[in-house]
Amino acid sequence: MLSKGQKINDRYEIIKSIGEGGMANVYLAKDTILDRQVAVKVLRGDLSTDEKFIRRFQREALSVSNLSHPNIVEVYDVGEEDGQYYIVMEYIEGKTLKQLLYKRGALTLPEVIDIMTQLTDGLAHAHEAYIIHRDIKPQNIMIEDNGTIKITDFGIAMAVNATQFTQTNSVMGTVHYLPPEQANGKSATVKSDIYSLGILMYELLTGSVPFKGDNAVEIALKHMKEKLPSIRKQNPLIPQSVENIVIKACAKNPRNRYDTVKEMHDDIVSAMEKENEKKIVFEYPENDLDEPKTNTVSKPKKVVDKPTEEEKMIDKEPVVIESKSKNKIIIILSSILVLFVVIALIFAFVVMGKKVEDVKVPDVTNMTVEEAIEELEKHGFKYTTKEENSSEVEEGHVISTSPKAGSTRKEGTVITIIESIGGEYYTVEDLTGKNYVEIKAKLELMGINVLVEKKDVDNPEDYKGKENQIIDQTPKYNKDEELKLEKGDTMTLYIPNIVDVYPDMVAEKWTLEDAQAFADEYGLTLDITEEESEEEPGTIISQGRPAGDTIIKGITLKVTVAKEKSKEEPIDDLIPGNEDKENN
Repeated sequence: MLSKGQKINDRYEIIKSIGEGGMANVYLAKDTILDRQVAVKVLRGDLSTDEKFIRRFQREALSVSNLSHPNIVEVYDVGEEDGQYYIVMEYIEGKTLKQLLYKRGALTLPEVIDIMTQLTDGLAHAHEAYIIHRDIKPQNIMIEDNGTIKITDFGIAMAVNATQFTQTNSVMGTVHYLPPEQANGKSATVKSDIYSLGILMYELLTGSVPFKGDNAVEIALKHMKEKLPSIRKQNPLIPQSVENIVIKACAKNPRNRYDTVKEMHDDIVSAMEKENEKKIVFEYPENDLDEPKTNTVSKPKKVVDKPTEEEKMIDKEPVVIESKSKNKIIIILSSILVLFVVIALIFAFVVMGKKVEDVKVPDVTNMTVEEAIEELEKHGFKYTTKEENSSEVEEGHVISTSPKAGSTRKEGTVITIIESIGGEYYTVEDLTGKNYVEIKAKLELMGINVLVEKKDVDNPEDYKGKENQIIDQTPKYNKDEELKLEKGDTMTLYIPNIVDVYPDMVAEKWTLEDAQAFADEYGLTLDITEEESEEEPGTIISQGRPAGDTIIKGITLKVTVAKEKSKEEPIDDLIPGNEDKENN
């Protein structure tokens, strides 16, 4: 451990320790030459004595130092002093995504879209420079106070991966984001980073990783074998287009994943614009984790054995074998074959020669599927079924057929029965207390119409700063009964009707200082007039906007302020000659 005031390379002065890990200790330091704060990572443990690792680490860290992107932590320097290997990088004032998830749990959809947009943009830049991170996880993602995302630990991640570092803490922290092919012992690729990004996005949306276990091996096996749990089952408000991004990124078969992070980035950017997107279906089987290979099959060699003495003798004298029984068998088999040919020809003329009639497809709309099958079979058709959402046709009944009713088809044609599975419903939770802007966007993405109305409240002061908070909803939420909305339904959200009005400054004996503070708070301009009054000087004796009027920012408020009355001389003293009378 380094202590406060200690210098590295006679340049980086340690200020304090800001983190400890299985691979490095992290310190806040001052670059005394450039007069700036930096983060210094000092390698620890067995890594500092592993020459192969050190060479790899220095090479990879230096290659990362050439990256320049707003979402990648900048690497300034890599070096060694007294056997201590260090990397100097940009100091980020903020927290890791892991800390944010621990504090908040699942993030909001707009937050996830923003974070993943930045992440994929930064990682795409690294991949274009032929640099793979190999250890994408929330512990390696920093978020600044202004919301900017920074990817860290490129050099360490690549060097550790190359030396197959297997400390228990490191593996347990990383295996939650481990691609199946790496769990299977294969090397990392661009698509490995994409898988880890998908797992990270899953965690941001749900608040937890998809695969958990008591040890690293158990978790790794789940990555290889178990199906990714559905995000929309946990939160139906998440659009299918967003879940599809996670499903594609987390495909177990690399061929089903995005080819590049740029493709994933583009889908994230446009995800909120895609409505009615169906759940993704993979092109390749998921149980085949290998990339396609081309197998070369060589021509088998001909093996020639040396002839035996007996075979040599046979070769010298040609032998002719005649058998009456063999000839009989050939004749019988030939007769049977001829008989089969005759039967086949008769079948072709009788059966195949029969003309297949054209039949109209019957109208089975609104029938039950069982009734529709019976009707189609009665007309000589075969059938298959397909499910679709419909709010107009009862669940389990027929929406339509393909080919459509009334069209003409040959007997035996396969008709597709389109079965209704009911309307496309969404379960809606209690929305009170949530931000109406965010909820409105989510509901509209699901095809639900949203109205926003203001509603009077008894205590407006309690809602200061909560103007966007939902205080009621229609239809109302009932904890004992699921609230389901169908696409096209309408949800009304109510927000507090908070209208600030002018107080009665005169009745409340406001001073000019009170009025000025009020004007500053609401962005008003005071127009001040003074007037002699019996009231206390400095108090408001009239106001241009009556009490109860709505306050509108930026306008002028006229107020009249009381001032002390001037003292007047007696009138008699002003009449000439009166002075003498008083003296006498």
